Amino acid sequence: MSQIPSFFGSRRSKILDPFSLEIWDPFKDFPFSSEPQFARETSALVNTRVDWKETPEAHVFKADLPGLNKEEVKVEVEDDRVLQISGEREVEKEEKKDTWHRVERSSGKFLRRFRLPENAKMDQIKAAMENGVLTVTVPKVEVKKPDVKAIEISG
Repeated sequence: MSQIPSFFGSRRSKILDPFSLEIWDPFKDFPFSSEPQFARETSALVNTRVDWKETPEAHVFKADLPGLNKEEVKVEVEDDRVLQISGEREVEKEEKKDTWHRVERSSGKFLRRFRLPENAKMDQIKAAMENGVLTVTVPKVEVKKPDVKAIEISG
């Protein structure tokens, strides 16, 4: 327990403890969402890192999802151009005889959404999972270069 006193009422807090792994959420008790339970369950969202790169042929998304298999992950397209990656990492079962010294791996639901650009081929999206890395490839529509015709200048 931290020896640093709490500035936020009588509740003891580890927020100012430099060795604490707790993350202070200034909006924790605000009623922003009609689904507060879902908001709490998405704590793993913070740890779901996604890279998005654009190549000449496609948009490529890579998400680190260690410890998950493809059955625990969903890739969907909603509202025509929103790519959604979601899933759930289950909490490890606790045994009465076990003594936990540290719990750092996140668990719970995660959800990431990306608005895809107009040049995405929505009907050809592919996803693959290998070694805990999800790769989603969204091919791009070929941009046809305009035909340029040289015109001779007289005079």
